[in-house]
Amino acid sequence: MQLFVRSRELHTLEVSGLETVAQIKAHVASLEGLTPEDKVVLLAGSPLQDEATLGQCGVEALTTLEVVGRMLEVGKRKMDRERRV
Repeated sequence: MQLFVRSRELHTLEVSGLETVAQIKAHVASLEGLTPEDKVVLLAGSPLQDEATLGQCGVEALTTLEVVGRMLEVGKRKMDRERRV
């Protein structure tokens, strides 16, 4: 099935549905020169678990996934600010 993945660019992938989210993330990261550890894959705004397959996540043909940077945790941001002061 065909799948669209939006990151810095829009990519069209041919997948079976048995691929894991981590595999998709790693593939897009290699295409764009990114580090997959810092990224999260979203389906309709909801994060997907790396170990889940696309089929388990309900990804269907012509679905668009987004690969975005992880958000910092609120507590971590506060600690970072306190260290700078």
